[in-house]
Amino acid sequence: MNKCTYCSADTILILDLGFLPPVNVMNEVSEDISQITAFPLNLVFCEGCNLTQISNTIDGNLIFPQTYPYLSGTTKILRDNFYEQAREILSFKPLNHDQLVVDIGSNDGTLLKNYSENCKVLGIEPTGASQIAHSNGINTIHGFFNKESVEEVLNNYGKASLVTACNVFAHIPDLKNLMLNIDSILEEDGIFISESHYLIGMLETLQFDTIYHEHLRYYSANFLSKLFSDFGYEIIKIKKIPTHGGSIRVWAARSGKHKVEVDVGVFLTSEKNSRYFGLPAHLEFATQVHAWRHEFRKVVAEIRGTNKSIYAIGAPSRASTLIAYSGLEAGDLLGVGEIEGSNKIGRLMPGTRIPVISEDEVLSNKPDYLLILSWHIAGELIPKLIEKGFIGQFITPLPQIDITDNS
Repeated sequence: MNKCTYCSADTILILDLGFLPPVNVMNEVSEDISQITAFPLNLVFCEGCNLTQISNTIDGNLIFPQTYPYLSGTTKILRDNFYEQAREILSFKPLNHDQLVVDIGSNDGTLLKNYSENCKVLGIEPTGASQIAHSNGINTIHGFFNKESVEEVLNNYGKASLVTACNVFAHIPDLKNLMLNIDSILEEDGIFISESHYLIGMLETLQFDTIYHEHLRYYSANFLSKLFSDFGYEIIKIKKIPTHGGSIRVWAARSGKHKVEVDVGVFLTSEKNSRYFGLPAHLEFATQVHAWRHEFRKVVAEIRGTNKSIYAIGAPSRASTLIAYSGLEAGDLLGVGEIEGSNKIGRLMPGTRIPVISEDEVLSNKPDYLLILSWHIAGELIPKLIEKGFIGQFITPLPQIDITDNS
């Protein structure tokens, strides 16, 4: 697509990341991957409405398969974040057992668990994670958030006092239709909370690895303000949160229904005045990403030239973009470690022959270098790996390449 998915204006190509398979389709180690399905991954920018987006949309069943490996409940930073969100909203708008909270893309129900003692909860989840939510007592519609699931909500549960969309508001195609569907299930004085990767932080900290086909759009607060205004809503509260390497939590409500916090205007003005806002910032970002790739390939080549071994720790979805764009192959990266119990173990990183193995197996191989693919939580991971006995060197790839000697 060369037109903006929201306003239909022409888009400007910012960054061509090549071809990437769906990041959640991970073949088993024994499978033949001589032929794989991959799709172009291009970041584009619309000067008409200032929306940053990727230029193609893939069938949702490929992006969110029933075997979708990611579970919210396995990540402490997310569990803590969801607990905090619930405490915030319940102190602002106490909910009773007659009121309903709907979570779009509810995964395993970790967020809704924080609301379930106060009110009725309902998840909408297209992947097999919905079964885990059910087993944990969280009522969940198994399906995508669309006209059919909206009708099921209205017919069987009624309207919601609160609708949440955590790290999924940028994942659903047709943004205008998405807003209409949210509007249709929200009570007149209801609140919609979204949590999304923050565009300004992405540009500032060179997070090109958060660009993959699951993420169709990358939001600034100013774009969200325009979007909500177009549908008769306004931002009433906004804050930065640490999830996924830097996100924003935005509260929106129908205009005039709730008091707008003073900090909202300050946030929007500060963002618009930031050097990371607008087209020039996007072009600078692309230049820096190209330079990063050249430097990273040089670092890997130098290590391989000395016959030293590199393994990685963490196999988040974003790692697939970093591995594909930097051209890492099985000879460069001998394996990627995940904590015991991860359903990614025994599979291959998408589009490669790089195996995912247990973290303990990685450490038992005594690698010379550990590449921290979950670099956004490196401060949490590195001390634990040292405690487990790793004595080599750490490579933290972003925001800049950093090699830390731990010998």
